[in-house]
Amino acid sequence: MKEILFLDPVMKEMIWGGNRLSKDFHYNIPSDKTGECWAVSAHANGDCVVKSGTYEGRKLSDIWKKEKDLFGNVNGDTFPLLVKIIDAKEDLSIQVHPDDTYAKQNENGSLGKTECWYILDCDEGAQIVIGHNASSKDELKKMIEDKAWNDLIKVQPIKKGDFFQITPGTVHAIKGGTLILETQQNSDITYRLYDYDRLQNGKPRELHLEKSIDVITCPFEEVKPLRETITIENNTIEKLIQCEYYEVSKIDVNGEISLPAKEPFTIMSVIGGEGLIDNVKISKGDHFILSSGYGEYTLEGNLSIISSNMIH
Repeated sequence: MKEILFLDPVMKEMIWGGNRLSKDFHYNIPSDKTGECWAVSAHANGDCVVKSGTYEGRKLSDIWKKEKDLFGNVNGDTFPLLVKIIDAKEDLSIQVHPDDTYAKQNENGSLGKTECWYILDCDEGAQIVIGHNASSKDELKKMIEDKAWNDLIKVQPIKKGDFFQITPGTVHAIKGGTLILETQQNSDITYRLYDYDRLQNGKPRELHLEKSIDVITCPFEEVKPLRETITIENNTIEKLIQCEYYEVSKIDVNGEISLPAKEPFTIMSVIGGEGLIDNVKISKGDHFILSSGYGEYTLEGNLSIISSNMIH
């Protein structure tokens, strides 16, 4: 059955959030400190509801458990991926994520967190933190003890359209003035290394120094994205990354294109423009899943889409 699951995103207020999820995407946000839109999520901390069609009103986690055929009967209790849009009005903490093995042992069986970022927009002169300069764990510990943050972290300039893969063990931080689409493993485990001595409700936010030091990869290993583009008439498909958890591509449609849906299911986020998928209207800010066995789909209009699928 050709089923498209359109999802209602879940909004999250954050100390560093802003209002661009309302301004740029016309989402209904709880406040001007809204940092994250969990656009495709079956996580307990933000479970999207299907907003139309056969499964209207049901949570994605419920459908994942009870309608396995929609997802190619993939094994696993947990929907594997999570797609977010992040509005960083201010800097996020300098942080790191664990891998599957460490998270399973130390975080109640959680998945680890491999993630990637597509820069939707950013202020002129915006920067990002990816990586560190310590050559060994001993040097890392010393730099952390000395609070030598400027010496420790690697900062680089960014521009709209940049793409980064963040593997577990990578020190990273999204900085202020940045709007990104993040595709990640379905995990909410973050270890904060440094939070600029900010206060929330009068208190500093919790840091996780011991766990951070445990999981940080020394020395830092950069992962280069693929960024392989093919052009079909006026349309382009750029494969951004493929790793053991997901494959992520950007599809730019100017006119019409027919493509095969990836198995076991395909996640799509419209990041610009408007048009149709198989004669169903879609526009910027829509997020949906093409179910298993969907086959070929046709996109029409002027659209930019980030598409992802799990590797199985």
